Amino acid sequence: MTYCVALLLKEGLVMLSDTRTNAGVDHIATFSKMHVVEVPGERVLCLLAAGNLAVTQSVVHLVTKGPSGKGASGKAAAKAKTLYTVPTMFQAAELVGTAVGEVFREHGETMRAQNVNFEVSVLLGGQIKGREPSLFEIYAAGNFIEATEDTPFLQIGEHKYGKPILDRAARYDIGIADAVKLVLVSMDSTLRSNVTVGLPIDLFLYRRDALKTDLRRRITEDDRYFRQLREHWSAALRDAYRALPRPDWMG
Repeated sequence: MTYCVALLLKEGLVMLSDTRTNAGVDHIATFSKMHVVEVPGERVLCLLAAGNLAVTQSVVHLVTKGPSGKGASGKAAAKAKTLYTVPTMFQAAELVGTAVGEVFREHGETMRAQNVNFEVSVLLGGQIKGREPSLFEIYAAGNFIEATEDTPFLQIGEHKYGKPILDRAARYDIGIADAVKLVLVSMDSTLRSNVTVGLPIDLFLYRRDALKTDLRRRITEDDRYFRQLREHWSAALRDAYRALPRPDWMG
């Protein structure tokens, strides 16, 4: 399984994903679920994918390289729509949804015959020159929703463990540094409660109108800041519940 989370902010975007795809006793695999499309000065888009790895890789291939597989620089680039060519973020989300449908038509029936679920969900965030930064969640049916100032965060995968902190603290107008702390705490809550989500984790930061990636970082068990954050958050939670008043109905 996996956990991916993204925040749409007044200052830009913060996106985070884990890398675990299997969590069996003797089979733990690591694959990046983050894919960045960047044309400096023109567009930056980031995808986080959850679900069946074969399905998500097929979807990413279609939206970044097109049906020909030649990519943005290939001869078919001018004709094939990819994330390098679509003019708006809304059309980028439509493109991902269409790709999900194409993969389902190609492999869905065969997967069902093998008792394999067709599972895929994608978070797509970014900005195209002349447009506003946007964040979308695309479902297995190919339809999608867009984050708003009222609901600035989206999650896919094992989201329930990391959602409570986001419900309480995620706001459109918080700073990027605070947003980074928030998604890392959300991820830590998930890591502690679900073995199917695991380190390392991939972090992506984008600042409004920069049209280039601000930061892309892989965080491992050796990351000093992440270790400190986990320790401080655990201690803060213990102190907070101990400081709560005793129930007055206990006598």
